[in-house]
Amino acid sequence: MSPDYSTLQSLSELWRETASSYSDNIALDDPHSKPPIQITYQQLQQNIEQFAAGLQAQGIKPNTKISLFAENSPRWLIADQGIMMAGAVNVVRSSQADPTELAYIFTDSDSEVLVAQDRKTVEKLNEQLEQSALKLIILLSDETIELEGIKTFNFSQLLTIGQQQGLQPVSRQADDLATLIYTSGTTGKPKGVMLSHGNFLHQIRAIRDVIQPLPANKALSILPSWHAYERAVEYFLLSQGCRLTYTNLRSFKKDLKEQKPDYMVGVPRLWESVYDGIQKQLQQQTGTKKKLINFFFKTSYRYIYAKRVKDGLCLENLHPSSMQVFWEGIQAFFLNPLHKLGDKIVYQTVRQGTGGNLKTVISGGGSLAKHIDDFYEVIGIPLLVGYGLTETSPVTHARRFHHNLRGSSGQPLSETETKIVDPDSKQSLAVEEKGLVMIRGPQLMQGYYKKPEATQKAIDEQGWFNTGDLGWITPHQDLVLTGRAKDTIVLSNGENIEPQPIEDACLRSPYIDQMMLVGQDQRCLGALIVPNVEALQNWAQQNNLNLDFSESALEQTLQTSQVQQLFREELNREVKDRPGYRPDDRIGVFRLIAEPFSVENGMMTQTLKIKRAVVTERYQDMINEMFVKKS
Repeated sequence: MSPDYSTLQSLSELWRETASSYSDNIALDDPHSKPPIQITYQQLQQNIEQFAAGLQAQGIKPNTKISLFAENSPRWLIADQGIMMAGAVNVVRSSQADPTELAYIFTDSDSEVLVAQDRKTVEKLNEQLEQSALKLIILLSDETIELEGIKTFNFSQLLTIGQQQGLQPVSRQADDLATLIYTSGTTGKPKGVMLSHGNFLHQIRAIRDVIQPLPANKALSILPSWHAYERAVEYFLLSQGCRLTYTNLRSFKKDLKEQKPDYMVGVPRLWESVYDGIQKQLQQQTGTKKKLINFFFKTSYRYIYAKRVKDGLCLENLHPSSMQVFWEGIQAFFLNPLHKLGDKIVYQTVRQGTGGNLKTVISGGGSLAKHIDDFYEVIGIPLLVGYGLTETSPVTHARRFHHNLRGSSGQPLSETETKIVDPDSKQSLAVEEKGLVMIRGPQLMQGYYKKPEATQKAIDEQGWFNTGDLGWITPHQDLVLTGRAKDTIVLSNGENIEPQPIEDACLRSPYIDQMMLVGQDQRCLGALIVPNVEALQNWAQQNNLNLDFSESALEQTLQTSQVQQLFREELNREVKDRPGYRPDDRIGVFRLIAEPFSVENGMMTQTLKIKRAVVTERYQDMINEMFVKKS
């Protein structure tokens, strides 16, 4: 039984509660630090208080803005909550972000203090911050740095000062500002989203309706801790006494198997990578074993569809007739033994590859492709999807175990209202009518920092927030997203195309690793595709094709007629097999790109979503050329 957090007014009050309830339980576990770090709930509370007291000793007053530019680690959480416990407001971002962007965030937020990952982070910002209001620097490492006219401390030094000084309690209320999280800036300058203590406390209380972890349950953390999605869920998991283990992209699959987590939060790209790895292993099987695996998967896919219709949880058939429900119920009954046999022979082994303990994986931060959703249901790993934005702290909707409507983003959290409106007139639309998604609730931001006009544009007079997403609502209040309003591609014939569902369908192909649709004001859709080179190599070997996939020859190989024909067939098949296919969905032209979209080259956000505007600008000449040839 978790503590009662209903009377808390600030996040800072949470840590004494958790230290009292879970004292010697491990709260934070970082197996990749040198040496590895484990911190109990009692130690976590002490460190947070010492960090806060250390700041107070340096003259930090309530509401002071403090930029926290660092990566996932126990020290990040201690700094994050230490800043808040001192009554200050933190301004968070990755230390790996562009120095110009970090300098803009520091200046725009009126920060006076910098808490940095390490000396290297400060050095890369030094020139940018020379003329700023910087008064104090704290390194989360144990390095030292000296800068003229600026006080500097490392992490250990500040904690020692705080231990000697002692904490002076600061009263914070639910509507006090807790943090500024700057939007990813995929278009234009990033805006500072103002989130209060009350915004996050709502998340801690409301997410309990979605999952109910037990103390000492283990959760694997991989998303950036400063991101609203990961941050809110980390606060929630720690409020329940869970053990938070840090991993990274390099170690993720190994840690998944060895750490054996009970819970994990991730983005669609992460679940796709797990799916790809499992598929690769399954496809390596040969002969009778491979045929048996394919038989069980085919049977199980048919079983889960029949079961969904029977249970009233099939998005493709929301209003089945009584005869359909009866017939699918009969099929589910007879297919169930085969599905269970498949679980015993195949799926159980697959689950062991993910540690074997996963009670729930939660996906958010983007659209989850249907074939990924189906796959996790078949192999018996419970997958729940949530929805929200930085501006909503972030979770507004989530699927539940008792009502897991695949393909939807789930029902609203407690105290959360949703409505669908006409994008132009803003008039409310009926159930199942598609339009613009509007949200209202206690998790909604206070506004954009120092940008009243942008705030007024985003939140109307009645407190409804314009999400910029398109979707519709089922009779049971499930939110079904169909795309982003600003991502909609309008063809020259006037047809509106939502790119995400088509991209998700094409990603089912083992040869397509990443993909982005283009085609605004053109006669047909086009696609920029990053191929799966390893899958291509296997295909070439199986077909006795002498193709060179070395780095120096890859671009030329991708232009060969055999490869081009393969991708044409893959695109045609996957697009036509998509539910709701129409002729305008066909991808008329495409180009294969050797360089993947990544965070490092600026074409993906930290949560691995493609920055469409950045990719379009980068490949504008290629896009123009493909459509010129088409016409």
